[in-house]
Amino acid sequence: MKMIPQFFLLTALLASAVAVRSAEPDAKTDAKAEAATEAKTEAVKITQGTNGETVLTLNAETQKRIGIEVANPAATEWQPEIKAFGRALDTAPLRDLLMEFYRAEMTFDTSHQELERAKQLKKDNNISERAFQDAEATYRQNFAAVMAARLKIENGWGKRIAEMTGEIVVPPGTRKENSVLEQLAEGGSLIRIDLPAGEHLSSPQSARIVPLAKRELPITASFFGELPVMDAQTQQQGLLFLNDKPSTADRLIPGEAVTAFIKSGEAPVSGVVIPASAILRHDGKGWVFVQTGENNFSRREIPLDRAVDGGFFSAEFSATNRVVVTGAQTLLSAELSGGGFNAGQRD
Repeated sequence: MKMIPQFFLLTALLASAVAVRSAEPDAKTDAKAEAATEAKTEAVKITQGTNGETVLTLNAETQKRIGIEVANPAATEWQPEIKAFGRALDTAPLRDLLMEFYRAEMTFDTSHQELERAKQLKKDNNISERAFQDAEATYRQNFAAVMAARLKIENGWGKRIAEMTGEIVVPPGTRKENSVLEQLAEGGSLIRIDLPAGEHLSSPQSARIVPLAKRELPITASFFGELPVMDAQTQQQGLLFLNDKPSTADRLIPGEAVTAFIKSGEAPVSGVVIPASAILRHDGKGWVFVQTGENNFSRREIPLDRAVDGGFFSAEFSATNRVVVTGAQTLLSAELSGGGFNAGQRD
């Protein structure tokens, strides 16, 4: 009978030992998970710099894990620009004027042929003086009609477009159509830009055209000519620019509002090209992450009104800066989420 209590005591001790041993792996697992969480939290530390900027500190392992890559921006020079506004022109009125001009031109060509025939007949004494004078009068009348139609084009669309109609008097049967002029009349190619009041450009060359609708890159347009009449209400000089690629995705819709950045005659400004891959858009502004130490990164604002090939020009950065060209969005997410990688936004 005394052996039974001892048996139960031994059984209880063994059960306790097994329970303790089975609980040890769970405790170790919890400890490892806690340590991993602490390590993840410590992977990105956020502090304030001496100038009030936010500084992200990432150890080398974290930088490698999220794929951070930095590079020095290339030094360059930027030609100052004048900002102006305008629109893609509806060329339907130009087409109407050209049709009027071509009709007058066809009539003139006919009278020109008749006059040349009359001259030959007069040389052979086969035409009366009255008939010859009528041929001359018709020729002069039709010539005046062509000149009037051409003057309408020049007054409305500028001298260059008027000159593209070609010579008025040519040998009969040799007149050729201007294919470039026909393309202009199709629409989407000509852009009117109104300079700021009181501004004048002696020899503009090209402009960056930014449509109101957002696009990845601006449209390049070359200077075409000056409009002959200044706007009476705004006192702004109108310039015509030609879309260099009207048949591609850069084609503008007639009437579409645009902002133009026209190269001025001022001295070039020194700076760098910030690669497009380094640019972040947040809160309606442009940003770049700069490596300020081996493990430190901070975000700096960059204006996005100076687009160049490969990115954006900036005079506030230098070629010695180390900018983040890969992984910038991840850094922004970490900053906005207080050190994690599960937030962030783009405009």
